[in-house]
Amino acid sequence: MEETLFDEILQEIFTRLQSSSSLPTHELVPLVSKRWLRLYRASKTSMSLRISPFDSSVITHLPSILHNHPSLSSLSFIFDSKFPTPIRSASDDSAAEANFNAYLISIVSSRCINLEKLRLLVSPVSSSSLLPLSASSSSSLTSLSLELVRPVSFDWVASFKSLKDLSIDVSSRTTSDFESGSNRNTNPDDAVVEESGLESISLTGIQSDDTGVTWLWKRCRKVKKLSLKSCGTIGETELFGLCLKNLEEIELRTCRSIADVVLLKVSEVCESLKSLLIYDGGNRDGLDHFMNNSKCNDTLKSLDLRLPMDLIDDHLVSLAENFRSLSTLRLASCYFVTGLSLKVLALSFSSSLEELSLLSCDAVERESGLLATLGQDLRRLRKLELPFNEWLSDKELVSMLASCGGLVELNLRGCKSLTGSVLVSLNKSCVKLRTLDVASCGLIEGGDVEAFVVKSQRLKKIVVDEKKITEEAMKWASSKLIDVVAVDSDLPR
Repeated sequence: MEETLFDEILQEIFTRLQSSSSLPTHELVPLVSKRWLRLYRASKTSMSLRISPFDSSVITHLPSILHNHPSLSSLSFIFDSKFPTPIRSASDDSAAEANFNAYLISIVSSRCINLEKLRLLVSPVSSSSLLPLSASSSSSLTSLSLELVRPVSFDWVASFKSLKDLSIDVSSRTTSDFESGSNRNTNPDDAVVEESGLESISLTGIQSDDTGVTWLWKRCRKVKKLSLKSCGTIGETELFGLCLKNLEEIELRTCRSIADVVLLKVSEVCESLKSLLIYDGGNRDGLDHFMNNSKCNDTLKSLDLRLPMDLIDDHLVSLAENFRSLSTLRLASCYFVTGLSLKVLALSFSSSLEELSLLSCDAVERESGLLATLGQDLRRLRKLELPFNEWLSDKELVSMLASCGGLVELNLRGCKSLTGSVLVSLNKSCVKLRTLDVASCGLIEGGDVEAFVVKSQRLKKIVVDEKKITEEAMKWASSKLIDVVAVDSDLPR
């Protein structure tokens, strides 16, 4: 009884170390005996393995590894690019990968009975190969990430009754490359419509011939987060609209061909949208329609746009006129946006905006006095990001910081024209600052960083070039429990 209780206490200690420390558990806990090793393995609930479908030893050792970790609820398999790929024909490679996937799924299905999250990103799989997994883990699996081969079908999702989070990356390869059997996809109109419990869907690489995506739209009415990346279609537009009613977050990345119709449907249907992100592929008309006709005027909290060729002043002015509760605004490479629309935004959201990010924003560097005006209007700012505005001057930034006494986090990475004077101003004006990033700020010297750390009052984290961290600065940081993150400034951003 005493030994059992002692084992339970040790396992509890290991579990708490895992969740509370930034260091790997195996570096914190000396594995001094087989008993400790057994307890440590039994306490692990999450594991990530880098493997290759061409490494036969994986299949040999994996059953033992999983057997020794009976408490796993989260498991990731990621492709190991360092493993040498054998020189064989494409058909031989595909056959080897198909067999590997079948064995891998079979082993996971039989060994991980408590699995809740699975990421299988070693090589593409076919829909039919997922049958063993659904049969064994359907009661517990809530999150699944896969790379699928074409033709894409989603009817297999119905077998995973507890699934809440689905992430699919569509491979350019086809099922015929992997197996000769027929695909399981059925005509969605012939199937009985049973509502799915999915709340988060992420799709990458869906194209015009991937008609199976309509299966999802017909059955997923509880989706709160939708992410589309490099997609060229959404299937049937009206059915797509059915899954948007409860949507709270949507992300569009490199989806220029569908951005217009997606924004149109979002404007018509979404009444609870809280977050919108669009990167590298927008549509001016679609943006205009969204800014002027959305039903989520009172709910939208976060807007994140990287649309160098599509975003213009009119869009931001309409945003300021029609929306009321924006708390986070992130703009990147906004070449056609001027200080006029940014001032209108700041005035409109002066009582709500808490986070502002202007990355590589021409207006910041070009228009004198802009930052000072923004600072005077945005008194509630807690997080400010102005990275990679290379010509931003001390004078412009300091004039803004004088009005931003509530800042908790500041990112100035890559602002090459700033000097140590900015750090002196920070210690005077922003006494609540807890996180600062000044990596790749070439004119800020090591002595400037040291003086800032010495005088800082509430700083908890600083990101700085490795060569600018002095021994004295490290001593002061250690005594104040400040986390110093060293960055190699020679690496590309």
